[in-house]
Amino acid sequence: RNRNATAFAHGSRLQTHDAVDRLPAAALPAAMADKPTALEDRGTDVRMRSPSAARNRELILTVLQRVLPQEGRVLEIASGTGEHAVHFAHAMPGLTWRTSDPDAASRTSIAAWIEAEALANVLAPLAIDTRTSDWGVEGERFDAVVSLNMIHIAPWEAALGLVAGASRLLKPKGLLFFYGPFKRDGEHTAPSNEAFDASLKSRDPSWGVRDVADVAREAQRKGFALMEIEEMPANNLCVIF
Repeated sequence: RNRNATAFAHGSRLQTHDAVDRLPAAALPAAMADKPTALEDRGTDVRMRSPSAARNRELILTVLQRVLPQEGRVLEIASGTGEHAVHFAHAMPGLTWRTSDPDAASRTSIAAWIEAEALANVLAPLAIDTRTSDWGVEGERFDAVVSLNMIHIAPWEAALGLVAGASRLLKPKGLLFFYGPFKRDGEHTAPSNEAFDASLKSRDPSWGVRDVADVAREAQRKGFALMEIEEMPANNLCVIF
């Protein structure tokens, strides 16, 4: 992210998409928490397990290791099961990972993963709804804000709030990092993404696969500049500001 004085700088069971396991707990306010999910139930073990997280965590980690500093603080929005956070924290011990999720069951899972892995560099999850103006960390500053598979399974207002919050909380050279399915120039990148988008909107009309250009436009309004788009497996993108 580069700022200057004037302006710019900074799952469901649909078979084919790796984001669907996170519906809905990883991204949604508690009022929406009755929608279906493919997260595994393991009885008395409160740690939830997402098949998509197991598939994509190494791929995402490779990108994060390239773009994040070796030491610093990261805020993850909608940490879901907590599996990504503990995996990344193991691999990047110099980073302190601040987790969050608006869903109580997800926060319980995140806390259980942190305890089970005995990680000192993952902090207890916060109940952050990005549509609010106070996330409970307003006195902190972060080197990165990370959002994985969230903005397509939440209202557009949640994406706008995420960008606004990142602009408040990031250090001057901090990164805003998205991972998930996106449109490009108004077009889906694969037929499976188009079907996934239709499935999302049938569940909730306010959900849907977002266009990189729309996200970039809103980010630019908050002082971000699009730095990189990296194509990932399963028709996903890493979008970095």
